Amino acid sequence: MSNQDETVENVKKTTISYAQDWGRSPLPPVLLATFTTALHARPLQPLPLAFTPVFLFSTYLNLSGYAIDSAGLTAAWSSLYLILANRRKASGKNMYARIGSKFGARGMVRGAAMGVAGLNLVGGGITYAFGKREDEDKTL
Repeated sequence: MSNQDETVENVKKTTISYAQDWGRSPLPPVLLATFTTALHARPLQPLPLAFTPVFLFSTYLNLSGYAIDSAGLTAAWSSLYLILANRRKASGKNMYARIGSKFGARGMVRGAAMGVAGLNLVGGGITYAFGKREDEDKTL
C-alpha cells in the first residue's frame, strides 16, 4: 500500500496543469486590475482604465462558479490590454533616460502588468480551450 502512495506522491504536474490552475484562479484578474488602476488612474487615461471593471467582473464570474467562462473573458481582455500597453515606447532624450524610464517604479509596475496580462492570456486561453463545462456550477 505504501508503494502506491509513493508513486502518487512522485507524480509531477505538467505545464498545462499549472496554466489551467492559473486560469481557474480568481486572483490574476484582480492583480491585473490593480496594476492597470495604479498605472492609468493618475494622470487619468480613460481607455486603459476601462479594462479594470472587466477584470473585476471576471473575478466575480470566477467566484460565482463560472471559472471557465471567467478564464476566457480574462484571456480575451488581457490580450487586448497587452496590445494597448505594447504601443507605448520608452521616452527620453538619450539612452540613460530610456533605461531609467524602464527600470523606475512606474516601469516596473508596467512590466509587471504586462507580465500578468501575458500569463492571463496563456493560462486563461488554455483553461477556456480545454475546460469542461460540466465541472462548473449548475445552480441556474
